Amino acid sequence: MDALKTLGFKRHLMTAISFFLPVICAAGFLLAIGNIMGGESINDFSKAFTFADTMSTMGGYGLGFLPMIVSTAIAYSIADKPGIAPGLIVGFVAHGINTGFIGGIASGFVVGIITLLFYQNVKVPKWMEGLMPTLIVPFVSSFLGGMVMYYILGMPINYLVKILTSYLMNLDSSQLLIYGLIIGVLSSIDYGGPINKTVFAVVFTMFSEGIYGPLTVLIGASMITPFGYGFTLILQKIFKKNVFDKQDIETLKSAIPMGFCQITEGCFPIVFKNWLKNMIATGIGGGVFGALSMFWGCDSHIPASGMFAVPTMTGNHGLLFILALVIGSVVQALTFIIIMKPVNPNEMVEIEEKEEEEIDFKDLKIF
Repeated sequence: MDALKTLGFKRHLMTAISFFLPVICAAGFLLAIGNIMGGESINDFSKAFTFADTMSTMGGYGLGFLPMIVSTAIAYSIADKPGIAPGLIVGFVAHGINTGFIGGIASGFVVGIITLLFYQNVKVPKWMEGLMPTLIVPFVSSFLGGMVMYYILGMPINYLVKILTSYLMNLDSSQLLIYGLIIGVLSSIDYGGPINKTVFAVVFTMFSEGIYGPLTVLIGASMITPFGYGFTLILQKIFKKNVFDKQDIETLKSAIPMGFCQITEGCFPIVFKNWLKNMIATGIGGGVFGALSMFWGCDSHIPASGMFAVPTMTGNHGLLFILALVIGSVVQALTFIIIMKPVNPNEMVEIEEKEEEEIDFKDLKIF
């Protein structure tokens, strides 16, 4: 029971998110490219299908089975390798009973804890020890975890998801602005860190139930920082106040293109010079974008991929998304110019870095 006291639910959830984010990015790009090319999901492989259809179908597979991925990742994080098989099986149960992403999280924790307790508290004869990892643990943990999902957690989770979906579907204009503002701020202020990942876990739950607005806010808010710096580069000339030195400008040459793909990490050399002021400017810009995006009903049908998500939006929502992104980025740029001290544009101000150890390949062995 001591293991439960030090379990650390947040740690295992963050591990799971780091596991399935690459799946979401890969599947999102596949789906986006397929949709741009006019692809549709393949339901009957005996009939003719196009290359675009294969892209859309692969992307759909990756996004459709995320409950199993998150369940397996959490179970693995809790119980190590013994948690993989039961995590996958009970994740399929969560998917099958339509508990969505929340069900995947719940099943991962349930089966992970069961597996951990089983290993720590059940002793078997020596002749059975070889069967523990391949038969006994996967079978018992999967059985118990599945029963918990079927008979205890399944219906309450379904009920909660329906209540949440109904509530979010009926938000009025002022509520949309407030929720968009909150999601935009939280999604942008730590540049893809734990706050962003926690918000992602929440908004992806809504996305899996067909509510696309909140996750669309997160996509755009993750791009606010590089785009805001891009507008800062232009506006600092108009206001005759240089806030970027020569090194910052070199950084932006790669950071801005990375921003189109929803990758914020390229901005870190600038952010780390003054974390607080950057966070304030980014938060204000992200909040403005989020409020506008939610209010205008922007609706990305893939959960990542940055600007590649725009073609998946319905009607004129793609154009409104870009407009909200421009407005939020300009607001961030103006805030950044106001609160930052001017610098000499020809100076090179770099962050002090520790000297890296030389790589020695002498100990490298290939078996």
